[in-house]
Amino acid sequence: MRIKICGMKYPENIIEVGSLLPDYMGFIFWEKSSRFFDGTMPDLPQSIQKVGVFVDATLEEIISKIEKYNLNLIQLHGNESVEFCQNLKKLDIKIIKVFSVNDDFNFEVLKEYEAVCDYFLFDTKGELPGGNGVTFNWKLLEKYNLAKPFFLSGGIGLEDLEKIKKINLPIHAIDVNSKFEMEPGLKNTKLCKDALRCISM
Repeated sequence: MRIKICGMKYPENIIEVGSLLPDYMGFIFWEKSSRFFDGTMPDLPQSIQKVGVFVDATLEEIISKIEKYNLNLIQLHGNESVEFCQNLKKLDIKIIKVFSVNDDFNFEVLKEYEAVCDYFLFDTKGELPGGNGVTFNWKLLEKYNLAKPFFLSGGIGLEDLEKIKKINLPIHAIDVNSKFEMEPGLKNTKLCKDALRCISM
């Protein structure tokens, strides 16, 4: 199982966390986020995949950020259509399509996106498109019946990792953010290191 550390913001902190070699690092390009990234991207080890997080951005905005920051994956956190994903796929970049889950979530909606994205990401439905800092009921994932690998997100803390490792589903990566911070966008490198150690065991 892999790990994605999302909501990176400050160059020195990005370098510190990057030295731990997480599989993915996420950068949020939604201006309303307290973790909005608009800075200079430090050089990172080549093994780290850079993920750009967008909320209902235009194709032009996404292309601009791909080129500026040399992004490896695009995470779509809004109401992006299947057609929009198809157009984005033409750029030859991997796509993570996010779905916000609550007790009423209909897993059938995933089927039409299966062919136009590389991964799903399941987050907790809340007031914000993401970063609400709370987990959802993972028992709901038992309704997931597709082979498409996914990222699991939503208020995940260090204490949750052992439980997640026992979930018998195609979890590609765990996405961590607010529970590993000292303030929005500033990650606690010790906690991140502990998380990476836990996942690798």
